[in-house]
Amino acid sequence: MASQDKGGPTSARLYLLILILFVSYLCVAMALPIVPVFVTGRLGFGNVAAGLAVGIAFLSTIVSRGRAGGITDRLGARTAVSAGLGFYVAGAFASALAGIAALPPLPAFLILLAGRLVIGVGESLVAVGVIGWGIGLVGPARSGRVLALVGAALYGALGVGGPLGLLLLDQVGFVGAMLAAAVLPGLGLMAIAGLAGVPPQPAAIRPPFWAVIGRIWPHGLVICLQGIGFAAIGAFFALYFIARDWSHVGLGLTAFGAGFVLMRVLFGHLPDRIGGLPVAIGSLAVETVGQFLIWGVPHPVAALTGAFLTGLGCSMIFPAMGREVVGLVEPHLRGTALGGFSAFQDLAYGLTGPLAGLLADRAGYGSVFLVGGLAAGVGFLVAVALRARPAAV
Repeated sequence: MASQDKGGPTSARLYLLILILFVSYLCVAMALPIVPVFVTGRLGFGNVAAGLAVGIAFLSTIVSRGRAGGITDRLGARTAVSAGLGFYVAGAFASALAGIAALPPLPAFLILLAGRLVIGVGESLVAVGVIGWGIGLVGPARSGRVLALVGAALYGALGVGGPLGLLLLDQVGFVGAMLAAAVLPGLGLMAIAGLAGVPPQPAAIRPPFWAVIGRIWPHGLVICLQGIGFAAIGAFFALYFIARDWSHVGLGLTAFGAGFVLMRVLFGHLPDRIGGLPVAIGSLAVETVGQFLIWGVPHPVAALTGAFLTGLGCSMIFPAMGREVVGLVEPHLRGTALGGFSAFQDLAYGLTGPLAGLLADRAGYGSVFLVGGLAAGVGFLVAVALRARPAAV
């Protein structure tokens, strides 16, 4: 049985694992605001191409989530995380190659897409592996807390990595920024070498992946709808500020990340204490307000406030709904279920970029955040329906 200590060696290993996740995820976070700028500026392509370059990493994450969950369940979380960190390094190096000055725009763009695809596979393996590793360490009763810590690491990295990536882009160019991004997961690979793993369950009977998805898809739909708001901020917030000639271009992800981490730190225990659905319902309401604020009040302070509220709202939805998912499956299917569950969020991230790019070309960047607010509102209604469903049985 997993240890339940709250301050001993098990917790220390969990927090070290979360720190490794934070440092390595800077590789992903640094690229998010600079890839659209690179594609629309240096390469001279439009918003659709910029959105594709951002979103394609999330699409590759979607198709690899099931495999990542299976690797975590069968071969162990350490194997999944180590492989994912290696993919991060390779993807960042490939992305750096796209910035070589001698390359024409189209070959450079294709190389960039290849690097982004590899990074997406790495993200799938690292995230699912760390979640499985963490729950294996502390037990399913504290799964909400593990998911909250994982999200705090990821979005904390987004908050730091966004302005860091833009700073490096300004100081050392796109190639230098992506080479710096490649170093960070390499540090993670060295750090996990001495960290105790958790045993896999290779011999357990497993239903087909889609049978597992059939149990959890409504919960996945909720995080898909909430993910549109974050994806809009990640792909288009900087371009929104640039188009309006506003300063502090890099602070959108920082404001989002600040709200996100603040909520996780102060209220990360709530899903384990009061249940996932009540937390998700309140969070979706806050996210809806944040997205509408960015869209409806065209002022930089209002936009940054909306990004902060979006971070507050998005923060607890994944751990809240993820805790519900953990309770729906057997322990040996946990990685597979959480991998499939996470794929719904990846779907939102992957599709929002190119589709929102089309919308931005026709109706302006503000319209992207209107769609984000509407999606969060629909997610709110789905979560309310899920909470009401047991009472109707």
